[in-house]
Amino acid sequence: MTTKITRLFDFAYYQLENGGLDNAFSTKKNGVWESTSSQELINKANKVSRAFLKLGIKPNDKIAVISSTNRTEWVVMDIGVLQIGAQNVPVYPTIAAADYEYIFNHAEVTYCFVSDEEVYQKAKIAKEKAPLLKEIYSFDDIEGCCNWQEFLEFGADDSLQKDVEVRKNKVKPSDLATFIYTSGTTGRPKGVMLSHENVVSNVLSSSNRFPIIVDSPKALSFLPLCHVFERMILYLYQYLNVAIYFAEGLDKVSINIKEVKPNLFTAVPRLLEKMYDAIIAKGTELTGIKKALFFWAVDLGLNYKPYGENGWWYELKLKIARKLIFVKWQEALGGNISTLVSGSAALQPRLAKVFCAAGIPIMEGYGLTETSPVITVNMYNDNMQRIGTVGKVIEGVEVKIAEDGEILCKGPNVMMGYYKDPKMTNEVIVDGYFHTGDKGEFDADGFLKITGRKKEIFKTSGGKYISPALLENEMKQSLFIEQILVVGEGQKMPAAIVQLNFAFVKEWAKRHLENEFDSINDLIANQKVIDRIQEEIDKGNEGFGNWEKIKRFELTPDVWGVDNGLLTPTMKPKREVILKKYADLYNKIYA
Repeated sequence: MTTKITRLFDFAYYQLENGGLDNAFSTKKNGVWESTSSQELINKANKVSRAFLKLGIKPNDKIAVISSTNRTEWVVMDIGVLQIGAQNVPVYPTIAAADYEYIFNHAEVTYCFVSDEEVYQKAKIAKEKAPLLKEIYSFDDIEGCCNWQEFLEFGADDSLQKDVEVRKNKVKPSDLATFIYTSGTTGRPKGVMLSHENVVSNVLSSSNRFPIIVDSPKALSFLPLCHVFERMILYLYQYLNVAIYFAEGLDKVSINIKEVKPNLFTAVPRLLEKMYDAIIAKGTELTGIKKALFFWAVDLGLNYKPYGENGWWYELKLKIARKLIFVKWQEALGGNISTLVSGSAALQPRLAKVFCAAGIPIMEGYGLTETSPVITVNMYNDNMQRIGTVGKVIEGVEVKIAEDGEILCKGPNVMMGYYKDPKMTNEVIVDGYFHTGDKGEFDADGFLKITGRKKEIFKTSGGKYISPALLENEMKQSLFIEQILVVGEGQKMPAAIVQLNFAFVKEWAKRHLENEFDSINDLIANQKVIDRIQEEIDKGNEGFGNWEKIKRFELTPDVWGVDNGLLTPTMKPKREVILKKYADLYNKIYA
């Protein structure tokens, strides 16, 4: 009898019972892809479970997993922890040791598993002030740290397997499965409590929107597994029998794509923007007829509409563009891509248009950690894609728009609450509806469009409302602008703090100013560079009302990144952190 999926670890058993895969999960080690079969995955997970039982782990004990990159060990740990009724507490690897300490103590973590030396050193510091944390194990070989291979050997004796089965049978769908500590833009992270049912229901409902159009599909996974988006997708891949390959890191994605030749992967908009910018940068280096053809194809793509809405003449030209130009884009992504899924932030419509025109369909969705995460998603089949929207609501989930425009969500995917914070839980879940904090609207056909972030929408001193997300998304279409933060709450006008796309701007300056800037400070202080950025800001302002237009801007000398705490792990700017760091620039704007 095929396993009925009601708990998260059921997905692994379901896959095995439905034929299983020899390459269910693959991780690259020492330059070689090592595959783990569906059966091997479960065998190792059972060793993990037995080792935990020998250590005295009880139901509802908390196990932290911190990994710099996605890897098979993470999945083994997830199954091994969950099937004995304990909870998996994934932690973002890039946060500070003080944040590790906070999570270890707040979640009452008893054991911690880390990926590498850098993460271990932070966890080791945090352990000194986390009295409940008994031991740290590592996946890599680290001197002075217990290794997870020892842990597996500790659980090798299968005499305790009957006890594992007893524990497994007692786990209920309504039981807590995991804490996801949101990386929020302010204050301490919140522990989002998700049950097995929360995430399982989301996987099963989302599966109806996920087109698998090839036999033996392969996926590349590189978004962090400590984020619920990629984690849910992994369960979905298991359910749909997709072989999963873990990228070596964000810096190796382009190499791994060519090695694996995946059929699908998930991405956040910033990564897609960077891919697009890199392609366009290469196009600008072409000359003559090749350059003319390249930008003819791009312009064609920018006018793309799905389902042949542009008519036969456009479709004929598109067919030619795909053969001459866009085929190279497909080759750069391995040559086999059938679907990209984008989430976590708003996707610029031009990216969806151009990639879809290139034969690389991007399906944009929407959701939050607190909703496990998917609320809506586009799908190419059955006229279920509308560019510029985040799709239609998935099955089993209810969405309504409040009087003030806020998106409210109700369904089995809505979290159990925030750990140890009933007050905040009751503030965001009212009458069963989770208040997302996002504003949106439905069009006549039921497609949801996000119009801004409720908390980030601000008023100028003139009483006019500004939605910074809309302005920021428009401005980031410029090849010159890598990141931008629109500011101006309570001020007379909107303004912006900008991080340039330094590589592109340096190349532009070399060609147009005949200046190879060695110093970033010299680059951002150059008046001709500033004037050129003003042109980009003016262009981005064109579609906005006069009160919304960005009137002034200042350039920052730093790259905004996850490592320096200016971006969240899904590459969204941390507003308050950036404002604090660049208070001098803010004051200069409004002095």
